[in-house]
This record gives sequence, structure tokens and C-alpha cells, in this order.
Amino acid sequence: MTSESVRISVVSAGLSDPSSSRMLADRLLISATHQLGERGIEAAASVHELRDVAHDITNSMLTGFAPTALAEMNADVSAADALIVVTPIFQAGYSGLFKSWLDVLDRDALDGTPVLIGATAGTPRHSLALDYAIRPVLTYLHAEPVSTAVFAASADWGESADQVAPLQKRVDRGARELAERIVGGAQERRADPYSPEAYLGEGGSFADLLTNLPRG
Repeated sequence: MTSESVRISVVSAGLSDPSSSRMLADRLLISATHQLGERGIEAAASVHELRDVAHDITNSMLTGFAPTALAEMNADVSAADALIVVTPIFQAGYSGLFKSWLDVLDRDALDGTPVLIGATAGTPRHSLALDYAIRPVLTYLHAEPVSTAVFAASADWGESADQVAPLQKRVDRGARELAERIVGGAQERRADPYSPEAYLGEGGSFADLLTNLPRG
């Protein structure tokens, strides 16, 4: 495969600084970038912290207009080839800040965008929120979440390799699925059935096609 480049937008809804959500987002991005590199694709990434635009999100909800910083972030997300989102889980659901951002995001911003979902919480009991809360809302926005969603509980951030290994395995699996989705999308775009190459095949020209038309 020839060298290509894609844009990945990363959105972390963590509230603290630093946050476990941002830590997970960084791991997912590193692994996805590595997976794409192995497939001959260079990834350019932009990372956004919702806590930095929390007031802008509220103002946008109240006025209907996004302040400059939020508008620029939303435009970057909309233009990205893929998205990584990570939210903390509170009361068995995604954070209010994450949902508020989705509420002020243009309804077509994620249309057809591959998404790798991540979530963090204190206990593994909240892991089901990935599939019964976060995945449905992204699907409603016509995004295309990959099969594997990555959950990290407090116990996953251990100091030993044995403690961290299970989380890293999930991270790598999700990142691999995202990379495969990106590569598949790039191949579909290159295989445009209406392009001249689709009609001509290897070599030749339209003049050759006309010459070879049957007469009668």
C-alpha cells in the first residue's frame, strides 16, 4: 500500500487534570497510530479535552451559537477520518459533559465516521454502559462504532505488567479494528465505480474502447 495520511480526532470527557479518561484516550491513540503505521498509513491526530470548553458548551446550549473554541473543535471532529471518544461513567451512564457536547454537535458531524469508544470508572460494574448507553447514542448520530469498546476500571491502572496487560490487550484490539475500518474506507473511496480507471482497467483509453465497439 502506498503511503497515505488520515486525521484522527480524539475527545476526552475527563473532568480532572490529569484524568484516567485522558490516559485511556492517549493509549488508544498511540495504539491506533501504530496499527495504521503497520498498514502504510500515517496518522495526524488532534486531542480535545471537553473540560477546556465546558463553559462554551453551556453557552452554546443556552444561545444556540458555539463560541470560537468549541466551534473549531467541532469542525475538527466533523472533518476527521476517524474518532476516538472516552468518557467517565457516572451513575451507570456517560458523563453529563459528554452528553451536553453531543447535544451541541451538528447532527451530521459524525455521519459515517468510524469511532473507537472508551470509558473509565472506579469499578468494572459500569462496563456495560459502553454498549447500552454510549454505543446507541453514537449510532443514533450515524457514526460507525467499531465492535470492541474499551473499558478501564481503577484496578486496570496497576503498576505491574500483569495488571496492565489485560487493558493493553483490549486497547490494541479496539485500535486494530479502528485501523481496519479506516483502511477499508480508504479502499472503498479509491474503488470509485464511476471513475475512468474503473472503466478502462489497466492501460487503454476511451478511444480504444470506442474502436473496439461492435458494429452493426
